[in-house]
Amino acid sequence: MKRNLWLLAVCQGLFLTNNVTFIAINGLVGLALAPLGWMATLPVMGYVVGGALSTGLVARTQARYGRRTSFQLGLAVAVASALLCGYAAYSKNFWLLVAATVVAGFYNANAQLYRFAAAELAVPAFREKAVSLVMAGGLLGAVAGPNLAAFTRNLTPVPFAGAYLALAGVALLAMALLAFIEFPPPPARQSVSGRSAGPPQARPAPSGGILRQAQDDREKQGTVGVNEGRPLGEIMRQPVFIVAAAAGALGYGVMNLLMAATPIAMQVCSLPFSDVALVLEWHVIGMFAPGFFTGHLIKRFGTLPIMAVGLLLNLLCVAIALSGVDFKQFLAALFLLGLGWNFLFTGSTALALTAYRPEEKDKAQGALNFCVFAVLALSSLASGVLVTTRGWALLNLGSLLPLGVTALALGWLALRQHREQNA
Repeated sequence: MKRNLWLLAVCQGLFLTNNVTFIAINGLVGLALAPLGWMATLPVMGYVVGGALSTGLVARTQARYGRRTSFQLGLAVAVASALLCGYAAYSKNFWLLVAATVVAGFYNANAQLYRFAAAELAVPAFREKAVSLVMAGGLLGAVAGPNLAAFTRNLTPVPFAGAYLALAGVALLAMALLAFIEFPPPPARQSVSGRSAGPPQARPAPSGGILRQAQDDREKQGTVGVNEGRPLGEIMRQPVFIVAAAAGALGYGVMNLLMAATPIAMQVCSLPFSDVALVLEWHVIGMFAPGFFTGHLIKRFGTLPIMAVGLLLNLLCVAIALSGVDFKQFLAALFLLGLGWNFLFTGSTALALTAYRPEEKDKAQGALNFCVFAVLALSSLASGVLVTTRGWALLNLGSLLPLGVTALALGWLALRQHREQNA
């Protein structure tokens, strides 16, 4: 179990290397190539939109081929899309760059499931800690992503084209590591008669005459219904699912809104790219360093209190960001933004694990990721539009709205749980 979790944590780190590098360079490359300034973050948005459009397909590939094969497919797409991004930068084709990031979204949607796969690699009592540990693997991305972007910025005559080529190599390394992870088999589905719908040879030999034999033949042909759990609508109507999806999506959306705009805002403030890389490095350290203990805190204090702490850290981030536009304000605000995201997103993931049964995981996780990607797509577009037309201050003030909605959602669920306990 430990070997599998550590390997998955490294894969998470390589995934975050891809994401952080994309955040560091896509907005700047977009700003250089876009026909209009407000379109600068469209390549960032394309990555998110591609993820949202891929959630259904990813859920089906996960259900049909299992974790390892589906994750490998995502990494193969990562290699191809990184090479396409490099060619788009080299040929100065803005719309090809956007299209390439949309394709890369399939990898994004796949790798977002690493945290759920972590829970399946651990015994039930260790699930929260396993999720937290794998997410802590993002520390690799915190260091590697910004430094990769800075080191490869001028590796080729075209700025940042070398960074895209390096990301293809990062994805190939992740493919090699994933080959050594042993994922558990998917949970056995049940037929309407209550018998396992697994491979025919894994079941007892049929008996009971011609009618029983005919029933078994129909099962082999897939004509007997399979119990895949509750309908998705019923799962999504649960208060715990609503709050997990809302807090995860809005918390991620606020983080993305401010993070995607940071390189552009710092460039407008005449800060060098080395400062941008350092700010993003400490931001991602804030995102994933708590992963070594967030699971312990959730086990000790509960999910909702830890998510509330994450919300307060986000509010403190906004307050610091509004206090000025010097390097130290960017650094402190983005670090706190990362901490707040970790508490909110890890908590929402742990909360979501209580909302579905094992046989419902693919569709439930697909729905959760779709909510996240939908909000990320909106925040990615809003980030570029607001920072280039209204400025850094208004962007931060706008983030208070989703943070307020998140606070209301957490309070609502806490009140419901209190009433149920006292009923």
